[in-house]
Amino acid sequence: MTSQQNIETHTFQTPFGKILALKENKILKVRSIRYARSERYKKPVPVEPSDSEFIFPEKIPVCPQVISPLIERMIAPTDIESYEVEESTQFLSVYRPENCNENEKIPIVVWIHGGSHEIGCGDVSTADPTEWVKEQNIMVVTVSYRLGLFGFLGGNENRPPNLGLMDVIEALKWIKNNIQFFGGNPENITLLGQSSGGDLIAHLMLSEGMENLFQRVIIQSAPLGLRHNRQKMSAEFLKKTEHLKDETDVFKMMDDYRNFVPSIARYGLKAAMPFGLQYGFYPLCKENEAVGKWKQSAGKIDVLIGLNDDETALYLKTSEQLNRYLSKGLGKKILNKTVRLTTETIYGKPAKIFAENYAQAGGNVYLFRIHSKLKTNYLGAPHCIDLPLIFGNESAWKSAELLKDIPWEYIDKNGKKIRSLWAEFASSGKISRDSEIPDILELRKI
Repeated sequence: MTSQQNIETHTFQTPFGKILALKENKILKVRSIRYARSERYKKPVPVEPSDSEFIFPEKIPVCPQVISPLIERMIAPTDIESYEVEESTQFLSVYRPENCNENEKIPIVVWIHGGSHEIGCGDVSTADPTEWVKEQNIMVVTVSYRLGLFGFLGGNENRPPNLGLMDVIEALKWIKNNIQFFGGNPENITLLGQSSGGDLIAHLMLSEGMENLFQRVIIQSAPLGLRHNRQKMSAEFLKKTEHLKDETDVFKMMDDYRNFVPSIARYGLKAAMPFGLQYGFYPLCKENEAVGKWKQSAGKIDVLIGLNDDETALYLKTSEQLNRYLSKGLGKKILNKTVRLTTETIYGKPAKIFAENYAQAGGNVYLFRIHSKLKTNYLGAPHCIDLPLIFGNESAWKSAELLKDIPWEYIDKNGKKIRSLWAEFASSGKISRDSEIPDILELRKI
């Protein structure tokens, strides 16, 4: 507590306990509340209420993971000293405007981070929601959950699949029961996820026990094209990493499992995401039942789903090897065509099919696409370009190679408009025809 003595604080009285918040930059911020605990490969157990005061830790808890050189270069380097490796990574953080009326029930957005079900956490500077919270008078809750070997690989009673998904379900139950004591509206909860976080949210719509835990979803850049026929690949990857299951050194686990990723490359595009949600295991249905289950959600959950126009450029156009041969002339045309084809296969076509199926079943659904209008921007609108638009935070993005050809003023101008639209949807489930749509955004109700 010594380092926090000169910082202005606020205490929330909740059924869970007294929870300390920081007053910072015109918002109240509660970081790293533990909502559940788990033993390795065990289901999460919710944390019991306590009479003591919950004080956030000095460092941010993060699930053991391999640092991605691509993310380090294109988005932001990892400040390792800011994080504490924690195998039981069930934490959430709350951001709300400092000044709001006591009886005002603020719409809640629950942020589910991406990272191929393998990397990331709920609290990173490039997804700090402070600007959005201040601008739009919303509350944002960020969620951390188990990843990789600990959360998204399994196949039997000793190593159940979908543990990361179960973690998020426990977080949503915590939010439902406690968020009103922070000034939030427990009947107005929107889940927002990007990449594998969007994939997770789409599957929360299918999961058992989700009744009335959320009313809306915003699914950004979900790789729904990789969700099919993963059973054999998952079983093989599980078998190849079985010898690591009892390893006490988590860093050795991280180093060793990567050696087996190339061995599943024959499974095609889906092998680019070796960890994932597994159908036919709790809390998910069988794969052939998924579309029917999604249709059953129509009329209950509002959906805003979409993608960026050049998703796979983040991977293909940043490859030194590919650029060596495909940066000019015919090679450049081949590379652009490959970006287009893979973007549509993994993201575009599955999002469109999802939206059309949902609308046919009577659901309220909007489909969006983010484009690049800058001719000087080599990458176009790649995977992750939606993050600075949604979260702002120029200081966190200043060194990002992802934005090297894009002036921050361009991101800021378009980002403010998108943040306003997303907040409007989170508040009401609708986007008015009178709302201002930025040039880079194609948006339509299906």
